[in-house]
Amino acid sequence: MLSSKEILQLRDALNHAKHPIYFFHDDPDGLASFLLFYRTITEGKGYCVKAFPHITADFVQHAENAGADIVFVLDIAMVDQEFIDGVGRQVYWVDHHTPLQRERVHYFNPRVTTGENVPTPVLCWQVMGEQRPQDLWLATTGAIGDWYFPPYAQEFQKQRPDILPPNITTVEEAMFNSPLGTLIKAFSFNLKGPTNEVNTSIKILTRIENPDEILKQTTPRGRLIYKKYVTVNKLYEQMLADIAKTATKDKLLVYTYTHDKLSLTKDLANELLYRCPDKLIVLGREKDNEVRCSLRCGKQWNIAKALEKALVGIQGYGGGHEQACGAGIAKEDFPRFLEQLRHELKL
Repeated sequence: MLSSKEILQLRDALNHAKHPIYFFHDDPDGLASFLLFYRTITEGKGYCVKAFPHITADFVQHAENAGADIVFVLDIAMVDQEFIDGVGRQVYWVDHHTPLQRERVHYFNPRVTTGENVPTPVLCWQVMGEQRPQDLWLATTGAIGDWYFPPYAQEFQKQRPDILPPNITTVEEAMFNSPLGTLIKAFSFNLKGPTNEVNTSIKILTRIENPDEILKQTTPRGRLIYKKYVTVNKLYEQMLADIAKTATKDKLLVYTYTHDKLSLTKDLANELLYRCPDKLIVLGREKDNEVRCSLRCGKQWNIAKALEKALVGIQGYGGGHEQACGAGIAKEDFPRFLEQLRHELKL
């Protein structure tokens, strides 16, 4: 968790921001982190960083175009020093991925001080929860969407037992056996597709005050978010069924697909891990001669270490957490990559 000093430092920066820009990852925890900060001051512009979470020098222009006076980077694994040097503004980076050494940046990552892996929306809730207690539903959705059952989830269960029943105590149950799981998918699925559609969904979400707007479609804006969820969910369920047909006893479950517009690898990999906890999941989307993968496994393996070694001699990149990683592999090298991954994990 953040220290008291870090909480006050971030809270002060947020409350004094006039025209902030928020760079955030395109997943439920990144989106929730942005919404928690934005709704506290209702100022600034959000920029969703799609695909591999990496801020390069090219992102300086986005801050310039937004007329930003301060930069918040939320749930982004990599920020280049060239961006920090070139943006010419104070940068506040809140994250929980593998710590990186950078200069001239305000860096908030509990893994540096305590080794804790605490998702970014939990840290954002520490900063602004007192100012907007009504946004507890966002903080809970974001945290559980990143496979972390936060302490404050018990308070949300008291407030909304219809969304997160009190008898649910694990992330898996919450994600796949409760209405909160629908909210998590709604967040994720509204970040899919063309950029203009994604930006429209994000703008609508900044204005939604109650989860019933989405789950029960009680307002026009909530109905729009739910409609996108239903549309994407049809493809998602079809792909789950296709994967089930091809499953074998092999400890390595590999599934690749080609789709021009939607990336569902992270979402599918999460649910497959729940359904098949004894398997290593590799879900890949083929695009531009590259297989963009989401990898998931149980605690019996450390996929991050294995991935690092499996990438040796491979045209590709990747990284992440012990049980959840992302990677991009040249299509021609993908079979060799799988062989090396098998070797490292003795599958």
